[in-house]
This record gives sequence, C-alpha cells and structure tokens, in this order.
Amino acid sequence: MANAFEYKCSSCGGAMEFDSASQKLICPYCGAVHDAAEYDAMQQQEQSAAAGMAGGQSSTQGSNNWSMQQDQWNVNEEGLYSYVCESCGGEIVGDENTAATSCPYCDSPIIRNSQFSGSLKPDYIIPFKLDKKAAKAKLNNFVSGKKLVPRVFKDQKHIEEIKGVYVPFWVFDADVYAQVQYDATREQASGNQIEEGHFDVFRGGNLSFRGIPVDASSKMEDELMDSIAPFNNNEAVAFTPAYLAGYMADKYDVSREESFLRVDEMLKNSVSETMAGTVQGFHSVQAVATNVNLLQGNVSYALYPVWILNTKWQGKQYRFAMNGQTGKFVGDLPYDKGAYKRQLFMFAGIIAAVIFVVLFLAWLIFR
Repeated sequence: MANAFEYKCSSCGGAMEFDSASQKLICPYCGAVHDAAEYDAMQQQEQSAAAGMAGGQSSTQGSNNWSMQQDQWNVNEEGLYSYVCESCGGEIVGDENTAATSCPYCDSPIIRNSQFSGSLKPDYIIPFKLDKKAAKAKLNNFVSGKKLVPRVFKDQKHIEEIKGVYVPFWVFDADVYAQVQYDATREQASGNQIEEGHFDVFRGGNLSFRGIPVDASSKMEDELMDSIAPFNNNEAVAFTPAYLAGYMADKYDVSREESFLRVDEMLKNSVSETMAGTVQGFHSVQAVATNVNLLQGNVSYALYPVWILNTKWQGKQYRFAMNGQTGKFVGDLPYDKGAYKRQLFMFAGIIAAVIFVVLFLAWLIFR
C-alpha cells in the first residue's frame, strides 16, 4: 500500500502548484506563497506531532519518512493503483511507477509519497524553470510555417495537452584511467601522386567525468532524453516532494545495474573523442581500440524537468520533448502526403495559368 498527498493551501484549502518562475508553491485561488522545502518540513512536523498524540510517543522515521496522511491508495491484481481525490471525490488510476499526477476531474495535484521514500528517495531534483506557456510557444514556433505538417500537430487544443514531467535519471561521476589506440592517416605528395600513410598512435591518461545522465525510465526513449541534454546540475536542490505539485513524475524502473552498460559506452566514446583532440598533424584520426578502467565512481538518483507531448498519426507515435530547465527542444515531424499533392496540383495550376496568360498575350501582340 502507498501514501498519497495533496498540497493544500493553509489559507483557503485550495490545491497548490509549484511555480517555475518564483520557485515557490503558489495557491492559484488566493495567491498564498510557500517555500517548497519549508512546507514539507512543516507537514512532517505536524504529522509527527499528531502521531505522538495518538500513540503517546513520537513515531517519526527521519528524513526518509514522507507519509503525511492515512493510506488512501488501493491496488488490484493487475498492478493498477486507485486513489480517491480529497478535493472532488474523483478516482485516479495509475500504474506502479506513477509517482505524481493530477486529478482528471478537478486538476488537483496528487503525489504518492511512498514512491520517494527510503531507497526510492531522489538525492536531488532540478525544478522546472520554464513553464507551460514557454513550452507551448516553443512547440508553436517549431510547427509554424510548415505547410505540409498534418493539422493535428498544429491544433491548439492538442498543443494544450503538453505535460510537465519529472523524469528519473541515474547521474554518474567517474574517475578513470584510459588507453586508446588510433589509426591516423597523413597524406604527402610523391611526384605527381598523393600517397596516404597510416600510423598507429597511442594515448593514455587519467580523466574525470561529472554528471553523466542516464534516464531511468523505460517509458522514455534514450535517444530523446540524450538529445535534450545537458542539464545544469549546479541548479539542483535537495529533493522534497513539494516541487512535484502540479507536474507528473515517475519513479525509476531501470536499475543502476542496467544503466552501467550505457555509461560504459558513453565513457568510451567521450574518452576517444577527448584524446583524439591531442593527436595533431594528421588528416584523419580514428579510434581502433579503447580500454577504460574505472578508478572511482559514484551514482546519484535525480529527477529532471521535461515537457512532453505525444501525437499519434497514421498509426505512428511522434514525441516532442523540451528541457524544462534550458529550453532545448527536439521532435520529429511527418509530412501529410495529401497536403503535398494539393500543394503540387495548386503549383501546377498556377504555372499552367501563367503559361496560358503569356501565350494569350503573345497571340494578341503577334496576330
């Protein structure tokens, strides 16, 4: 069983949301403002005090205790969880990885705190800096002027469905000793001919890497998340659930161990590129063998902000993503064959009309 929590305004009882501009919890009804970390700390203290009064003693579990009210989640045999919204009584359903969502009936933000307790608690979080308005503007700019893009991609009601999601990431720091062998080529003139010489070049040394992100959600394509990187970890803050209010979030379902292979590949590619920059005086340099030995490593669990919009067209899924911190935007657009044919026929019609007018004027002049 798991706990859930709605961030209620202390002034009016309305559901608060985290505001990316002010980096505070704000009530959209009365305008009350709360610091996210202070609000969670206050709620935890109140819970501990209530537990002490009920049981005659304090039952706090320290910083990993995020249980803030009675258990209201129920699970069925299919692994789906249901929760009754405190604000309107509506029922919300999510899978075992759903960590933060909103009520589809009254839009109240809801957080399953058990998804962020104990070993599931993130080490840090990068709060959203860019809001939904900025994400919609970026998407509108991306599709505007593209006449052959299907209408559904430009529909404002569809664009309004863009969601702010905290994506789980494993973040790796590594100190390594690496050795790389390169095949380097050098061209030189020999009479009237150009000869190409091949040389074996070796490089080795210690390198340090910090903040290598690997997305820990199987729902997100690795290539898509890699494309919107990097994230600036200097703006990361200690995790507290209040930052999730008003956004969606998933806990990780890809383990650290499963991510090691991706990290190894990233390290090898980065080492090869870095050391290749030290090989001078050749026309081309290509890595032949790379050996990376880990001297010291550290892994952190983090939540990163991403704006996501999914569009299904002709049986294929198209996903757009924007870095909620930097604004870097990536996506793929199809073209509408029907629109292409209409454009082609219209262009052909214009050309035919111009030719007709030219021939008619020539006939008038030279008849």
